[in-house]
Amino acid sequence: MSEHQHPFFSHATLERNVGLLITVTIIVVAIAGLVQIVPLFYQHSTTEPSLGVVPYSALRLAGRDIYQREGCVGCHSQQIRTLRSEVERYGPYSLAGESVYDHPFLWGSKRTGPDLSRVGARYSDAWHQVHLNNPRSVVPESNMPAYPWLEKNKADQDTIANHMTALRRVGVPYTDEEIANASKELEGKTEADALIAYLQGLGTNRRYLNIDEMPTN
Repeated sequence: MSEHQHPFFSHATLERNVGLLITVTIIVVAIAGLVQIVPLFYQHSTTEPSLGVVPYSALRLAGRDIYQREGCVGCHSQQIRTLRSEVERYGPYSLAGESVYDHPFLWGSKRTGPDLSRVGARYSDAWHQVHLNNPRSVVPESNMPAYPWLEKNKADQDTIANHMTALRRVGVPYTDEEIANASKELEGKTEADALIAYLQGLGTNRRYLNIDEMPTN
């Protein structure tokens, strides 16, 4: 042991004292975590919406709730990594600013089915309707379960305004008018309509790799 090294801070002391080892480990992990996480709150790319990203409409928000309720996030991710293979298959990689209005995030960690980050407008509403009723009628090799009840269930008009109000409290900029009209927007809509509306909006803000390629209308 060096003559300048205090025995209290030696590895031997830590290894022999389990309580001290746990305490020091927690402190080190906490400091490292803060160093990584805190700057992100002040980095505009993670706290401001990406170009074209707006809060979900009442119908799309209702569809997002159904997406979570039915466990779609368990088989589909919504996060394209910067790997070339993923970009070539799914489209432009995901940006933090695309998820600023997501509570909770639905990035997912498993791909039993394909990533859905850029699925918006890739298929018609009619295709999605058929796919939800019987996936194998349009994708013969699919192992996705069918969801025929979605076209029979009415979209929930009773709770959508409260949901939007709660989201406004955590930073989603819904207006009083949007919240007041939320229930009316879901009038006559089914759960299938809501889910399809949600899917059709995914990734449409960044369909193009270069902003200059985006259409102007």
